[in-house]
Amino acid sequence: LSDLAQTVEDAGGVTFVPALSGLGAPHWAAQATGTIAGMTHATTPAHLARATFEAIAMQIADVFEAMEADAGQPLRALRADGGASANPFLMQLQADLLGRPVDRAEIEEVGALGAAAMAFAALSVATDWPQHSTRFEPAMGDATRGALRDRWKDALRRVTA
Repeated sequence: LSDLAQTVEDAGGVTFVPALSGLGAPHWAAQATGTIAGMTHATTPAHLARATFEAIAMQIADVFEAMEADAGQPLRALRADGGASANPFLMQLQADLLGRPVDRAEIEEVGALGAAAMAFAALSVATDWPQHSTRFEPAMGDATRGALRDRWKDALRRVTA
């Protein structure tokens, strides 16, 4: 799906809101319904694929913005791990939509590493855990980012009304 999504420059005006069982954090809208908006006769499967990746990144951007609001200050970067973080296209898109760097851990499941580190610490065993990551820097302009975020927020308003 990632390869298909990368064959187009943008989602062609398509916005996918994957609220198939409501919206979770930070919206908490159980009544929200999923939608695909902005489709035309020119919409291709590649546009739908790209809109799907944008939806994933938009939801994370929403949580990131909520965290910044709660913290009362901007966050410097997002640290990512887990299965989805293995997709470089998604990580770059995430950095672009956040306007902040995304640091992807080289170890896919950092949570498991953390549990192991805690176990070793409890046993007073010294370890030298790897701290390597790949950094994705934002490359999208502010105007493009703003327009995409506005389109996403408009779609959210429609599905939560």
